[in-house]
Amino acid sequence: MSVDEKTVRRIAHLARIAVADEDVAPLQGELNAILAFVEQLNEVDVEGVQPMTSVTPMTMKKRVDTVTEGGRAADIVANAPETEDNYFLVPKVVE
Repeated sequence: MSVDEKTVRRIAHLARIAVADEDVAPLQGELNAILAFVEQLNEVDVEGVQPMTSVTPMTMKKRVDTVTEGGRAADIVANAPETEDNYFLVPKVVE
């Protein structure tokens, strides 16, 4: 797969990146090199290889998924300008 100048400009537009005219050609070369590398990766036989989360065998650290009240409401609203019953007080913005 090859990227042309029009595609480079479209990618830059979609990414909201301003690209000067003189930068299009170098970007085109870089994108084509990246795509060529991906094509090389597609040639690797991965049949029978298990997915990994790390290059070293390890188990992921997990915590118990439980719902709690937190018990820190007073700490959370401590720096708020105004509070009431551990809730933030804000000015009314909708009539």
